[in-house]
Amino acid sequence: MKRILIADDHEVVRSGLRAIVETRSDWIVTGLATNGEQAVALALETRPDIVIVDYSMPLMNGLEVSRRLRSLHVRTEVLILTMHENEELLTEAILAGVRGFLFKSDARKHLISAIEALLEGKPYFTSVLLEKLLHDYQINKQNKSDLLLTPREQSVVQLIAEGHTNRSMSEILKLSVKTVETHRASAMRKLGMSSTAELVRYAIRKKLVAP
Repeated sequence: MKRILIADDHEVVRSGLRAIVETRSDWIVTGLATNGEQAVALALETRPDIVIVDYSMPLMNGLEVSRRLRSLHVRTEVLILTMHENEELLTEAILAGVRGFLFKSDARKHLISAIEALLEGKPYFTSVLLEKLLHDYQINKQNKSDLLLTPREQSVVQLIAEGHTNRSMSEILKLSVKTVETHRASAMRKLGMSSTAELVRYAIRKKLVAP
């Protein structure tokens, strides 16, 4: 029996994904998480074979979930779901150790295939973004200005945009307050910003949080 954890902050999406997964008699849903922090906790508790996680999750996005699971040595494959056609997310996902990446709009058609591939130790990436990514590398048109922030700095910017204080961010990211402040200052310096409002607008523009 293969164990699968589903993490999405929308009940309708969680229910829909669960219905698809449970069409397979040899797969079982071990838990349903509503935010990234809960997803990590449930993964530690239930040790699933696959974690299906929405990229745009509260508290901790899908990539941060993957990084946290890797740091905690949880042996599971992560399948990121997203509604955004953004090849930068695919690049970041690969760097975070993610081996599965799928559009939400394709979930009904491709979710089973994606899970099967990951269970067999094979990667599964939505073809549209993979083609775009390869094309960009081939013609060397990657916009480096959008890669200014490190993954950790992006996580800090997301949490700032969600209204978290430095102390609450330090608890979520398991970093010291001083380190969080350093990441915050570094992000603002790189982006040429001087206010929280500017960071929030940046986070919305980059789809780190919902508008």
